[in-house]
Amino acid sequence: MMMEHYAGLMFLAALVFIFSGYPVAFALAGAAIAFIPIGFGIDAFGPNLLSALPQGVYSIMENYTLLAVPYFIFMGTMLERSGLAEDLLKTMGQVFGPVRGGLALSVIVVGTLLAAATGVVGATVVAMGLISLPVMLRYGYSRSLTTGVIAASGTLGQVIPPSVVLIVLADQIGVSVGDMFRGSLLPGIALASMYALYAGGVALFRPSAAPALPPEERPSNIPALLGRVVLVMIPPLVLIVVVLGTIFAGIATPTEAGAFGAVGAMILAAVNRRLTLRALTGTLEATTKLTAMVLFILVGSRAFSLIFRGFYGDLWIEDMLTNLPGGEIGFLIIANLVVFGLGFFIDFFEIAFIVLPLLVPAAAMLDIDLVWFGVIIAMNLQTSFLTPPFGFSLFYLRGVTPATVQTTEIYKGVIPFILIQIFALTLVIVYPPLVTWLVPTSGY
Repeated sequence: MMMEHYAGLMFLAALVFIFSGYPVAFALAGAAIAFIPIGFGIDAFGPNLLSALPQGVYSIMENYTLLAVPYFIFMGTMLERSGLAEDLLKTMGQVFGPVRGGLALSVIVVGTLLAAATGVVGATVVAMGLISLPVMLRYGYSRSLTTGVIAASGTLGQVIPPSVVLIVLADQIGVSVGDMFRGSLLPGIALASMYALYAGGVALFRPSAAPALPPEERPSNIPALLGRVVLVMIPPLVLIVVVLGTIFAGIATPTEAGAFGAVGAMILAAVNRRLTLRALTGTLEATTKLTAMVLFILVGSRAFSLIFRGFYGDLWIEDMLTNLPGGEIGFLIIANLVVFGLGFFIDFFEIAFIVLPLLVPAAAMLDIDLVWFGVIIAMNLQTSFLTPPFGFSLFYLRGVTPATVQTTEIYKGVIPFILIQIFALTLVIVYPPLVTWLVPTSGY
């Protein structure tokens, strides 16, 4: 058996472990351990290869870029646990409510802000599902439009900076986090704008699916409402702008800006008298759990990639991908199909740590701009997270919807947003300046 066959079997074994329900970190490490005796037996590598594993784990723990992950998770979770996200949704609902489709527009606006604040898809979808879905259904919104808007807006956390997803992507691809944030800014805003245009179109051509708030529910004191908008919306918006601005201007690293964002979120909660012990401990627990999960997966993926390379699997994958028919286009098609398919079954972090290390060397050899490639991958995953029947966002939303809302209605609701995302992804692929116009180091 040729060496690459063992590499292929190892990759297949890891996928079997993952789909069998084992935690991804243990599935990757387990596949590596299982194939170590095989590698020794066929003289593919010796004990010296294993000495690189402690060094690899140490490099993960001292990775300054990844230190930004818990800070941004903390910032977003604090805004959610302290009730500031709920205030945003309720206030925007009052602002847009008198307009047909206004509640849908408010969900998109707040979803965009929460995406920028949290960067975690599950948290955003669940928060907006719990808060907005009952209100929209109570005022006569179509169930499919309601669920589609909430699920799609929640997935904006994939591509709108400062996203945890983009930080991990930048680390795995080997580009600056600031460049990844700059590259994803316009596509993310454009995607949110397309969602808003669609919601407005539904309100225009199907008024019964997106009615305005009844007159008795509309705000009567407009100056008071405007004051509430200023108090509720401006502070988190300023926090997000300051965090991104310091990164874009080169004043602070993503880790420093994330630390500032975490402190800023606590200050906002304290000013609003929401910085309770319960909110703080809940935020710390959620941050610790998600950060620990990421680090365990990183350690498992480092063990897997080390043994995989011992079988020359990296060279095999690189050779296969760089010799596809069509060159760069062929590579992009295959890479996106693989990522899209895996996005049905495993979470973003697993895809980033398992698949991206195999794709990036081939992309570099084909002279593909890596920031552009990273944004394409993020948008692709966002689409797969919405696609029935296995999209992760659909499961998150299904978990907080009442039994009266059927699963088929959720599936029907996300289809227009999937088409919008495919259109946006196509635009990014055929017109790279949408990504690279703000990135000074881009090759395009």
